Amino acid sequence: MSPQHNTLNKNKKAVLLLEDGTSFVGKGFGATGKISGEVVFSTSMVGYPEALTDPSYKGQVLTLTYPLIGNYGVPSNELNLGMPLYFESDHIQVQGLIIHELCREPYHWASTRTLDQWLTDEGVPGICGIDTRRLTKKLRTHGVMLGLLQVFDADEEPNLDGLLKNGKNIVDPNLTDLVKEVSVKKPVKYNVDGRLTVVLIDCGVKYSIIRNLLIRGINVVRVPYDTSASEAMAFNPDGVFLSNGPGDPKKCVKTIECIRELTEKVPLMGICLGAQILALSLGGDTYKLKFGHRAQNQPALDLNNGRCYITTQNHGYAIDLQSLKKTPLEPWFVNPNDKTIEGIQHKTKPVFAVQWHPEASPGPYDTEMLFDKFKKTLEAK
Repeated sequence: MSPQHNTLNKNKKAVLLLEDGTSFVGKGFGATGKISGEVVFSTSMVGYPEALTDPSYKGQVLTLTYPLIGNYGVPSNELNLGMPLYFESDHIQVQGLIIHELCREPYHWASTRTLDQWLTDEGVPGICGIDTRRLTKKLRTHGVMLGLLQVFDADEEPNLDGLLKNGKNIVDPNLTDLVKEVSVKKPVKYNVDGRLTVVLIDCGVKYSIIRNLLIRGINVVRVPYDTSASEAMAFNPDGVFLSNGPGDPKKCVKTIECIRELTEKVPLMGICLGAQILALSLGGDTYKLKFGHRAQNQPALDLNNGRCYITTQNHGYAIDLQSLKKTPLEPWFVNPNDKTIEGIQHKTKPVFAVQWHPEASPGPYDTEMLFDKFKKTLEAK
């Protein structure tokens, strides 16, 4: 195959403005227009198709620290088990994208279009040609910040004064109900004629999580985040799965109430936001991290055997360790870097959750065995 050539306009200017008034002027790609959100960073080297479609990034402007992005293009919408094989949802979830260098001529056998074209097609703006190292250091030092990103038309000059005025009125997406925006509106069934059935409470689930359940012969009923415990149990499930998702877990009031009841009835596994919601449902507490964990190389130490796993993570909130002392939950995994909780388990019931993504996509698959552990709890029910 020959390299794909990008015929889109290469002369658009773009500006990123942080809430403290810091500005970055670069080149625009993707869609023209202005967006706002929480500016975060990920140190992942690969996997931008999966990352950009991860619902956990809803409301965020994603910075990728790896210097060259787009070099293998964008894959097709090939389906597997009824879901896109190479994406984690049906469309791009991030508000905008920040990178250092954009590859305009990708070369890969599976590529169907450029990153620039994909963002343009989906109406998402991007900025390149800025010092992402400087931006990342700032976010690490001061914490994640709200920001405005505007991509201008080719013949338009940036109006920094106008942006500075708008920058004072950015709405924090974590104050809104982000989960409501990414959850399904009505139940969706994925049937593989298995003996086991799980109700998956969708707070912004990645397709790879559903796929990991299906390939283990588990039928999945995907229900909205605000489903009640009685509505979930009406499907007669063997267990419940609590998914990942965006934003502040304390906003998920109905989900917390639901999980509080369900932990008394069936086995349960949670991932990422699901771990935080489980902790809150049983009396624990959560807090916001300074700049979060977004990478494919975060360590998670098993407190039971001392084994350390390298994991994919994407979260901005964490479970408060001290708060677990008054709950039936106990720490299971911790992060050796900052001692934050990476996994919890119930002291007496088949209920557990991890803060990272064992399904990876992208990242290491070392902890996929957690899905096998969950299946065994269902079979033992």
